This record gives sequence, structure tokens and C-alpha cells, in this order.
Amino acid sequence: DAGHCFKTAMLWLFAAQVIDGVDGAFARLFKAKEVLPNWDGKAIDYVIDFATYAIIPAFFIYQADLLPESLNFIGISIILLVSALYYGKDGMVSTELHFVGFPVMWNMVAFYMYFVTDLEPMTNFIVVIILAIMHFVPIKFPYPSRTKKFMLPNLIVTTTFVISCVYLLFTYPKPQVLLQWLAIACLVYYSAVSTFYTYNYGKEKN
Repeated sequence: DAGHCFKTAMLWLFAAQVIDGVDGAFARLFKAKEVLPNWDGKAIDYVIDFATYAIIPAFFIYQADLLPESLNFIGISIILLVSALYYGKDGMVSTELHFVGFPVMWNMVAFYMYFVTDLEPMTNFIVVIILAIMHFVPIKFPYPSRTKKFMLPNLIVTTTFVISCVYLLFTYPKPQVLLQWLAIACLVYYSAVSTFYTYNYGKEKN
């Protein structure tokens, strides 16, 4: 059924995110720049990230009817447009290794909309608009595998979040209220850490 298809799609998106979290470390470990000097790994990474974090999640949101029918196409068009602009923005990652502006993480937006919350389609559309604007607001979000300040708690929360959410997906559609609240708690944590980064590093050059 449709629910099973969406669950499988989100599990693959989580797998892609885990791989994305470690691919850079492996590339450095095996000295990819020296082995393949004529290839730009960062450019390839951007192409893959745009598919993983923007194109596929936008299609997920569209197919799942998470937005009002009359605004569905507009909503996903906004997601794709602002994501493309964000990847082209100079200073996307600060000198302190934070994401500047809401990072392109529409896979997580789709996850929360479909599996964690049960908001009205119009509310989801408003969330999309707010997050699209936040791409270009100088708020500093943690880059869990690179931001040095609070790296350990960031990695612990991220790992806990991924494991709990994968379990939530495997048990879907059986209700998992505790895991849903844990996912929301992780969101609150990242919001608090981002607020700290922004106020403590806000005046630094990106």
C-alpha cells in the first residue's frame, strides 16, 4: 500500500543521510584527492545532496499530499528553487563549520510531516514557506560531524535520533508516541544549539 511505499522511501533516505555523514571522512582517509586529482568530490557531493535532500523529498511531499492540493505544485517548486539557490550561496558553511541558514534538509521535513506530526496541509505549507525563508536568514545550524563546539552531544543526539526514527519507521503504522516525542525533543535540542551558535558566533565572518 501507499503507507508501506512511503516508509520504504524514507528508510532509503535515512540510509543516504548516514552515508553522506561518513563519505567525506572515508574520502579523506583514502586520500581521494590524490588518487583522483582531476575529480572534484565536493561538486559530485552537491549533485547527490541536491537529489537526496531536495528533489526526492519534494517528490515525497507531493506524492503524500502533505500540502493543500491547490498549493502542492507551488510548495514543491519553492522547495526546489530555494534549495538550488542555497547550494549556490557563498558562505553556506561558516568558518566555525556551521551551516549558515536552514540547511537543505527537506528529507527531515518530509519525515516530520508524514511520520511524526499530523498537521493540516495548510499548516504544512506555511512551514514550508517559513523554512524556505530561513535558508537565507543568518542562523547557524550545527554540522554534527564537523562543528567542534558541542560535537560530542551533537553526535550523540544525532545518532539517537537516527536510530529511534529508523525504529519508528520499521514499526510504522503502529503508533510509537514515545519515539515521536523523542524526535520532537531532538528538534528542540537542535533549535537550542542553533540559537547558541547564532548568538555566540553571529558577529564572526562566515
